[in-house]
Amino acid sequence: MLLTANQCCLILIDMQERLAPAIHEGDKAVANGVILMKAATRLEVPQVVTRQYPKGLGDSVPDIAALTPQGAVFDKTHFACTQEPGFTQQVNGLGREKIVVAGMEAHVCVLQTVLGLRSEGKDVYVVADAISSRTQANKEAALVRMRDAGAHLVTTEMVVFEWLEKAGTPEFKELSALIK
Repeated sequence: MLLTANQCCLILIDMQERLAPAIHEGDKAVANGVILMKAATRLEVPQVVTRQYPKGLGDSVPDIAALTPQGAVFDKTHFACTQEPGFTQQVNGLGREKIVVAGMEAHVCVLQTVLGLRSEGKDVYVVADAISSRTQANKEAALVRMRDAGAHLVTTEMVVFEWLEKAGTPEFKELSALIK
């Protein structure tokens, strides 16, 4: 059950300009989201970056927007990405078996998306240190509920090092420097 880069895709949910400042330890979640995106880009892991009602919540935070691959943005109004027309088709089109999820808010859009993905039979890995909510209690409750629904809880470092598989490569040197 190791995460390998060639089996995974990354979904980064709603790390947006007007939402992130209100999130408990939002800067840490964004920083870990950036690490995940850099690793995904370097290791050719396809990505989807969602934005909840960007007219109201703005664009992705600048660090995330700068790393978002061309064509990877998915705008939505439903809290559960899986309820938004075209989302499931976009994710299925990536052709990956395992879905790594990070984002905001843990107890709303992340939770509902994970529950939707699990109901579709997807193998989901929630990056616990790359999600957050306005309160720590909401994040913790969301993590319990996602785990109980069959999602695997992982950390940014777990994901990056599993994707890397081994030391001594140029990718290892580059990406392990991000984890300091």
